[in-house]
Amino acid sequence: MIKRALLLLFCLSLAVPALADSNYLLSEIVVDGNQRVKEQAILDALDIKTGQSVQPDDIDAAIQAIYKIGRFSDVTASVAEENGAQILTFTVEERPLVRKIRFEGNDKLKSDKLRKAVSFRTPGIYDPKEINRSVEEIKVAYIMEGYYAAEVTVDSNVGTDNVALVTFRIDEGKLVRIKHIEFVGNTLFDRGDLMDQMETREKWFLSWLTGRGKYNELMLSQDIDRITDSYYNEGYVRVNVRKPVLSLVDDERHMLVLITIDEGDQYKVGEIAAQGDLITREGEILNLLPLQPGEVFSRKQLRTGVDQVTDLYANQGYAYTNVTPLTRVNDETRRVDVNLEIEQGPQVTVERIDISGNTTTRDKVVRREMKLVEGELFNAAALKRSRARINNLGYFEAVDITTNEGTDREHVTIDVAVKERPTGTFSIGAGYSSVDGFVGQGSITQENFLGRGWKMSLAASIGGESTTYQVGLTDPYFLDMNLTLGFELYQTDREWSDFSRSATGGAIKVGRSIGEYSRILFVYRFEAKDIYDVDPTAAWDIQQEEGTSTISSITSTFSRNTTDYRPDPTRGGVLDTSWEFAGLGGTEKFSKYLLDYRHFWPAFWGTTFSAHGRVGYVHAYGSEEIPLDERFYLGGINTLRGFDSREVGPQDPVTGDYIGGDKETYFNFEFLFPLAKDVGMKGVVFFDIGNAWGEDEDWFEEWRYSTGAGIRWLSPLGPLRLEWGYNLDPKDGEDTSRIEFMVGRFF
Repeated sequence: MIKRALLLLFCLSLAVPALADSNYLLSEIVVDGNQRVKEQAILDALDIKTGQSVQPDDIDAAIQAIYKIGRFSDVTASVAEENGAQILTFTVEERPLVRKIRFEGNDKLKSDKLRKAVSFRTPGIYDPKEINRSVEEIKVAYIMEGYYAAEVTVDSNVGTDNVALVTFRIDEGKLVRIKHIEFVGNTLFDRGDLMDQMETREKWFLSWLTGRGKYNELMLSQDIDRITDSYYNEGYVRVNVRKPVLSLVDDERHMLVLITIDEGDQYKVGEIAAQGDLITREGEILNLLPLQPGEVFSRKQLRTGVDQVTDLYANQGYAYTNVTPLTRVNDETRRVDVNLEIEQGPQVTVERIDISGNTTTRDKVVRREMKLVEGELFNAAALKRSRARINNLGYFEAVDITTNEGTDREHVTIDVAVKERPTGTFSIGAGYSSVDGFVGQGSITQENFLGRGWKMSLAASIGGESTTYQVGLTDPYFLDMNLTLGFELYQTDREWSDFSRSATGGAIKVGRSIGEYSRILFVYRFEAKDIYDVDPTAAWDIQQEEGTSTISSITSTFSRNTTDYRPDPTRGGVLDTSWEFAGLGGTEKFSKYLLDYRHFWPAFWGTTFSAHGRVGYVHAYGSEEIPLDERFYLGGINTLRGFDSREVGPQDPVTGDYIGGDKETYFNFEFLFPLAKDVGMKGVVFFDIGNAWGEDEDWFEEWRYSTGAGIRWLSPLGPLRLEWGYNLDPKDGEDTSRIEFMVGRFF
């Protein structure tokens, strides 16, 4: 038996080399088993052709080439001789065609959402790798929703026509939320400090509504990086924040997260140096670093210093400067030496500025906000300011500015990509008000009229107690010059309880910007008005106003705006000062002064604090009195919330009518916090204080106070405000609170 086996092995050893050395002169190549893939498409993928002499290695390579087409699950080859001709036959087995996929067992996640996680589309060829990838993506989708233990299996039902139905069967498991996050080893930061660094949160009683407490592996990994970074910023460069340990508890419905921290020792700054291409003295470059020898090392401050050095070069045209901070840690002295390696690169000129995405806005509207022009040296500070200026137009949802190499290393192209946002509002409707009765109204406002950056408004309101018509147009860059030009026409008629007032007028505006943040504007206004139907029992000040009069005035305004984003700022300030002089003809003679300032400070967690103050004073000259409608009346959503509009200020001692003051001062303090960042919704709490005083009253003689809260939303219809104010010290006849709604700018 053993001798026979040895003889067989000997014969095979002789046969294999002979087979490997076999040559086949192919008279024909045939494909068998293909259904949807054409034979010619398979033959075109082969390197062997009819009439060619091939060896087994060539046939093996042909089999691999057919596999690479990606349409077959099995490929075999055979050579047969018929009538002296050698025929090579490839027998293929096509992968099924997937025409439909479905999901079973999914209750918490809809099929439409799961279908987005599937990495192949129907109809398509069945690919086991894509199926497995889809299974993992479906699991990730469930983990993102808190279903940490979800299981996914696949069933592929192939019919006689080689068409497959792929079914993902899902066992969702139980919803798992993070019950508690525990830290071990932390002495520098307490638990609250570390939780402030994390996006991951523990569950709370409203988790069913807000989704808080979901486990997200990627988010938790980023949290670990943020915690590590916070230690680096305090000099703990050897800190080790270990991978979190996860435990399922409470019948696998909750998760415990344990994060262990090895803090190590605190390190300080050692020697600091800069070398390479220095465009100024080394000392001047090192002064840009907030780090100093002997201070606690901070990676954040090091990054800030590197950015400042990079900007120093980029502001002089060196757009490709590389500033590499090399650190050397000495564990014995617990010092970190810093050496800045600077590679200057060529000085770069702006070759071209390309603008895209502006489907409505004209190129020149964007281009005139650029602080860089073609042909001049690149400047990083000017580029940053350009982005802020374009963003502050309020015409775009997003502004993305990137730089790319031009025709050579000494030129750069600037790509400005914008995404348009609605800049106009249209409203028409009817309603009822206790003040105005039945009202029909319509309005059109457009901040970017015809895509030219013009500001246009057209409005009408017709009601039982009031009628208003208004039209206006302003071009901030008239004839593409640094010149603002605009006009406004209006007609109003309003019935009050004690009198009626009609007015027809217009205004012409002209101005220009001064420097980067300031603007001066002059407005000439002419108005003809009539006070009529005065109640005989009305206050004497009101009765004195009966009849017709005219106003011919000029107003000079100086404004300065340094906010980061004008539609909804988080930092910076807005200053407005104005002086209106009425006496250039007309019957009314007065002078009005206004000083208004608002400042914003970014706070924690994306919140903002703002403070606003306004002071006003008006006086008549000659023998004239201050016009009734030019006096100061406070109350309402734009001045003192919680009070009725125009019902804060001096009153007639006999009738109780509000007659307005010649002096006003009020302050608004607000704390804004995000409610839904994705849709631009914020919450606000506020405190208001102020008053208006008459000629016979001292300034600041009495104050009125209110507080409250509200919601602000940068909606598709424009900025919306809904605010509730509470009167902290109501007088007789005053409401204790008031809810107001407004469409328009936030301030």
